[in-house]
Amino acid sequence: MSTDDLLALLPLLLIAASAVVVMLGIGLKRSPALAVGFTLGGLIAAFVSIWAAVPVAPRQVTPLLLVDNYALFYVGLIVASAAVVAFLSYQYFEEHEGQREELYLLLLLATLGCAVLVASSHFASFLLGLELLSVSLYGMVAYLTDRRAALEAGIKYLILASASAAFLLFGMALIYADTGTMEFSRLRDLSSGAPGFTLLAGIALTITGIGFKLGVVPFHLWTPDVYQGGSPPVTAFVATTSKSAMVALMLRYAYLSGALQYHAVFLVFAIIAVLSMCAGNLMALRQTNVKRILAYSSIAHFGYILVAFLVGSAIAIEAVAFYLVAYTVTMLAAFGIVTILSGSGHDAGDMDDLEDYRGLFWRRPAIAGVFTAALLSLAGIPATMGFVGKFYILAAGANEQAWPLILILVVTSVAGLFYYLRIVAALYADPTEQAAPVPAVSRSATLVLAVLALLLIWLGVYPAPLLNLIRTFTA
Repeated sequence: MSTDDLLALLPLLLIAASAVVVMLGIGLKRSPALAVGFTLGGLIAAFVSIWAAVPVAPRQVTPLLLVDNYALFYVGLIVASAAVVAFLSYQYFEEHEGQREELYLLLLLATLGCAVLVASSHFASFLLGLELLSVSLYGMVAYLTDRRAALEAGIKYLILASASAAFLLFGMALIYADTGTMEFSRLRDLSSGAPGFTLLAGIALTITGIGFKLGVVPFHLWTPDVYQGGSPPVTAFVATTSKSAMVALMLRYAYLSGALQYHAVFLVFAIIAVLSMCAGNLMALRQTNVKRILAYSSIAHFGYILVAFLVGSAIAIEAVAFYLVAYTVTMLAAFGIVTILSGSGHDAGDMDDLEDYRGLFWRRPAIAGVFTAALLSLAGIPATMGFVGKFYILAAGANEQAWPLILILVVTSVAGLFYYLRIVAALYADPTEQAAPVPAVSRSATLVLAVLALLLIWLGVYPAPLLNLIRTFTA
């Protein structure tokens, strides 16, 4: 392996090295502060190292990994969101009894799995990255072993993820049997002409595996239970970092392999997009648990992303990238609020019922303001990142005249306004006498929330810097 190969892989190598350092540190001294310090230091180093990898990109490092600007952009997004999750985890578990250090080891391994996914150009690295991510998430979701809901969520995720991995592996086997290759870029050349049953069946099974990780309909059944049962920072990781990696992988796989050129595959993705937009928004209307509302909301949002994915043009790739950044920042802000307000004691539950937020503005106006900005961004209200991202997707669809999908997106987005505004209304309502006490918020947590809120508004009003960065890295 050459020096350029090592430079290209430097962000991934630093994440892996950080996991080793954290593991050795845990063995030498039990200290959550030390573990999170090593974790954040490693993630920051990995983020900075992206600039060292850019000059040697694109670089095909063995047939398994393609480190190009596209992969480096998503590695940056993944590492940045994982760093925020690590910080939120420390805030949440600071007073929790029991061992907390191993969570950061699992977080680093899951982040490494995500980074492998976005750089994958081969089914072998696809499966390795996915399993590294999944196995880590099993432990992260069920980490609070003293809570029945967390254990239940972890078991559900384990069973369903294992089943989806079996479908995915069988799909890869069928594609290999038909084409004789597992490299994404060679699939287009070797599968030219009318696709056979074996190839279509293989693609359908891989879609099942990808759809499960994205939590889109009809593979969404795990999403609300895992979001509700998992701790808020872990749920934030599942909602943002892991799903961003799967979208990046899905784009590379579909466009390099030419899977979307088959009418049947295009139709399946279109049906999934429509069902996700409709079902996600409609099911969220009936929820009174904030984390379940955000879970069903995420189903709808990835339905929106699939609209741009189906367009398949250069502007669509940019639209997906911008929307993922907007969605990541917004969901981190929303779950950051849930994290800092939730109880972290051994017997405490999370502050996730809608009534818990009633009158929050009159007790913590700044926190209510940040939560309002996040909810308005999710709803796609102007002057927020969410609005620009949704407008970008609409522009990508209009550019290719995908009017039916655009119409469904607009109608379902209007329906989604109801449950977002219902939370906003609760924030500014008169507080009840039984209102849950709001814990004090540390300065560091306040700073992180302020930065996320600033990004939501600044890039919603002036998105040019982010758009230029995306065009540079995804061109």
